[in-house]
Amino acid sequence: MIKQLKTLVLAIGLVAGLSLASASFAAKPKEAAPAAAPAAAAPAPETAAPVAPPAPAAAVAAAPAGEHDDNPYGLGALWAQGDIVAKGTLLILVLMSMGSWYVIITKFFEQSKAAKFAKAAQDSFWSAASLRQGADGLAEDSPFRFIAEKGLESANKHTGLLGAVDFNTWSTQSIQRAIGNVQSRMQDGLAVLATVGSTSPFVGLFGTVWGIYNALVKIGMSGQASIDKVAGPVGESLIMTAIGLAVAVPAVLGYNWLVRRNKAIMEDVNAFGSDLHSVLLASSNK
Repeated sequence: MIKQLKTLVLAIGLVAGLSLASASFAAKPKEAAPAAAPAAAAPAPETAAPVAPPAPAAAVAAAPAGEHDDNPYGLGALWAQGDIVAKGTLLILVLMSMGSWYVIITKFFEQSKAAKFAKAAQDSFWSAASLRQGADGLAEDSPFRFIAEKGLESANKHTGLLGAVDFNTWSTQSIQRAIGNVQSRMQDGLAVLATVGSTSPFVGLFGTVWGIYNALVKIGMSGQASIDKVAGPVGESLIMTAIGLAVAVPAVLGYNWLVRRNKAIMEDVNAFGSDLHSVLLASSNK
């Protein structure tokens, strides 16, 4: 009897365990369903997320274009924001630059023309039958013809009170005066280059000092000294110094270059005058 009771209890326990196990297996799919719902819903933000970035990318791409079109620190801002003193200084520098380049270009062509006149005088003047014929064979605006005309004029005017002067001295003085006149004309405009080259850096420095003064006044009135408040006015002021140097350097280089070319031409002029003086003395002794 007791064995039957034990067997009955074991059977009841086995049935109860099987029922509990089946209940737990049945409950697990129901609990996994809510967890699967967020997993299924999660891909939606992942698929929608890549659509949003194009707007910031467009904004970044548009920002440099706007900065390039409207530069707050360029020459346009310097002219627009500058007062009458800053604008006047900038105009003076522009005029000085234009004047120096005009002198450089015109003197270059003038010296090239004088070099051609020197070659023509060397080729044709000394092979002429007479001084008069040689002078007539030169161009009207040739400095060598001018010197030859003055030499012939000195020989014709050696009369009266001037006849009391030694002809050698008189002809030498006439030719030297003609050479001095030619040299003076060859040096026309070089004083402009010297003036521009020596003063334009100081004009630019004046514009820089004036711009920095205005920048400090604006900073003091605003009470802010951040980089965005300082960079613009100070940068615009330093542009004046750069412009002054850009005007001075070509003027100084052009001055030295033209002076060197003048010396080469004047060597030909002095040689021509010396030879002409010798011919005049020889002609007067005949």
